[in-house]
Amino acid sequence: MSWSALYNSKLLFIILIGLGLLVWRLIKIRRAVTLLQNHHQQLLQNFSMMRAVIKFLLYGIALLFLFLALLGPQWDEKDSMVKQEGRDILVALDISGSMLAQDYEPNRLEVAKQKIHRLMKELDADRVALMLFSGTAFIQCPLTMDMHAFEMFLEQVDVESISHGSTAIDQALQQAIAMFAALPEHKSKIVVLVTDGEDFSTNLDNVKTEFCKQGIHLFALGIGSVEGAPIPVYNEQGAQTGHRRDKQANVVISRLNEPMLTTLAQSCGGMFIRATKNNDDIHTLVKYINAFEKEQFEEKKLHSYEQQYPYFVAVSFLCLLLEWLL
Repeated sequence: MSWSALYNSKLLFIILIGLGLLVWRLIKIRRAVTLLQNHHQQLLQNFSMMRAVIKFLLYGIALLFLFLALLGPQWDEKDSMVKQEGRDILVALDISGSMLAQDYEPNRLEVAKQKIHRLMKELDADRVALMLFSGTAFIQCPLTMDMHAFEMFLEQVDVESISHGSTAIDQALQQAIAMFAALPEHKSKIVVLVTDGEDFSTNLDNVKTEFCKQGIHLFALGIGSVEGAPIPVYNEQGAQTGHRRDKQANVVISRLNEPMLTTLAQSCGGMFIRATKNNDDIHTLVKYINAFEKEQFEEKKLHSYEQQYPYFVAVSFLCLLLEWLL
């Protein structure tokens, strides 16, 4: 036996109060009977203490079984096959140093993670993977429908994950090509590139051409402002020690590279979306993703149990009926 609604166990205190009131009532009846036996025994000719006890027990059993029904008792396991369908989506998150810029509070990286969290909540039965990239790219979480596992991998990305090297978007696209190459029969292949657009690629045009040939669609979610912000530098203890500077000792200002990301996304069958303070950006992104055709994944066997609470309700009702007849 299992229980599907254990959250209703918080109602136990109400049942205990009800039982307490029944006990108190029974004690009061017992005292009244004792008093009447001494002075007015003729008034007890039609009274039975045994019947009062039985009525008390019936009330108690009715309350107990009603409480058990609220807990959702289940047994009789059954198996069912469920067809899973959706799209394959690779989320590529930029972890280069510029993602620590604070033109978005608290910084671009944290805002990017928040946006990805929101995206996962709004996606409908899709398989998702997580890639991290800077100068190189690697798959942090392979394709999965387990959103909890995806969220766990995403939460592990923090300031300590930041790369001190430059950003190479061509490496991210190359890794996406490699991942989707293992799924040649799938039509809906989508990459969501979450980045500020700073790029030091050496082979972006060639990789982009191959990316498009593979039928992969790219959506770019731009994190950062056009005005830009300096890039903070932290020591090993996590304390900020200043800002990144160039060879001339000038503070480096990191800006959102919207023109490049717009051109890249549009040439790869997608679009550029700038991150907003509300969730309009994610709503727009999900709308475009949902326009792609869903594909059937493998069938999944689900184990479930039959709900048996009607039996407990029936026992409760029967006890109340017998109590009324008495």
